[in-house]
Amino acid sequence: MDHQQEEYRNPTSNGISMYSNYTMKYFLKKSFNLTIASFLLAGSSLHAQNATDLKNWPSTADPKDVGKRITEKFLKTPHTQFGNPHVKAKRYITYPDVCTWLGGIWFAKLTDDDHLLDQLEKRLVPALDKQPQLRPKPNHVDNSVFGVLPLEFYLNTKKQNYLDLGIHYADAQWNLPKNANKKQREWAKQGYTWQTRIWIDDMFMITAIQAQAYRATQDSKYIDRAAKEMVLYLDKIQLENGLFYHAPKAPYTWGRGNGWMAAGMAELLRILPENHPQQKRIMAAYQKMMATLLAHQNDNGMWRQLVDDKESWEETSGTAMFTYAFITGVKKGWLDKKTYAPAARKGWLALTKHINEQDELTEICVGTNIKNSREHYMKRPRVAGDLHGQAPLLWCAAALLR
Repeated sequence: MDHQQEEYRNPTSNGISMYSNYTMKYFLKKSFNLTIASFLLAGSSLHAQNATDLKNWPSTADPKDVGKRITEKFLKTPHTQFGNPHVKAKRYITYPDVCTWLGGIWFAKLTDDDHLLDQLEKRLVPALDKQPQLRPKPNHVDNSVFGVLPLEFYLNTKKQNYLDLGIHYADAQWNLPKNANKKQREWAKQGYTWQTRIWIDDMFMITAIQAQAYRATQDSKYIDRAAKEMVLYLDKIQLENGLFYHAPKAPYTWGRGNGWMAAGMAELLRILPENHPQQKRIMAAYQKMMATLLAHQNDNGMWRQLVDDKESWEETSGTAMFTYAFITGVKKGWLDKKTYAPAARKGWLALTKHINEQDELTEICVGTNIKNSREHYMKRPRVAGDLHGQAPLLWCAAALLR
């Protein structure tokens, strides 16, 4: 018989005292463990709640503050040459400016910032009047998207000249020019835009202008065009895992290219009537892509320059576009909140950590043409403040406020 047992059996006061001490220590230890367990459980519950929260943010990631700063940064920046903030436009307003501008309008409307909205509208006035050369010719998908700006302003002001200009760009995308080549004529004959080229970038550029024209006119031909074109691209180039190559001749899952498609599908689905005959097809493709993107998001919230290549570097413009698609999907109920809201939150927090003191998003891949070379994508220069990244950063800020 050991000493502890012997003390327990001893009916002396000393034995009783020792027995009480052991009992007290046991219950104190158990109580402490229960308290710690409760604390950890409460913390875990709070963490799970925070993980799906797309409304409450630390001060450094407040979408109202970030959106305001990035929009004001855009207003201070002269028209760029394809997004590079250090190179002024040589001829006309290019699509990265248009996309950033659009995000700024969304943000100003959502925050009821009439002064900011007025500044954004005044920036467009010279292109409508004294400097018509700033308007790009509607002869390419990258140029035609310019029409989203006057259409967005029309929705706010109901000014007829804005509607007329926007519709001019939307219709020019489907009106076959006299000098069209054989391939362009073939696309037009099948009911697609003659500007079709089967690059994933197109699925923001084409669908955005056509969907905007539908919003402004409620004429179903515009949304039918956008949906028909989207399904063509899905049938042609979506991979089994839901991602996309940059183009058939460039079999690499370039981040921003996939970002244009992710954001393009999210935008189109946001406008496409639920009873539209192509809605289910596009929704299925979108959800399939989102599932694979979720699997490739890094723990810090970022995605890579080549989405499925772990040796490639973390890139912000693609991350911003994917985050926008996630935020939109969660808020519209297309994506499961418990699964995708944490990814959207991580994405936004990661992006805000990449904004420098000049209100420039860093680690942005420069404008990139297609090339059948992994090295081409891996070695693309990284820049700060390029509008290819500033634009989707603003889209995210706006989406979080919707």
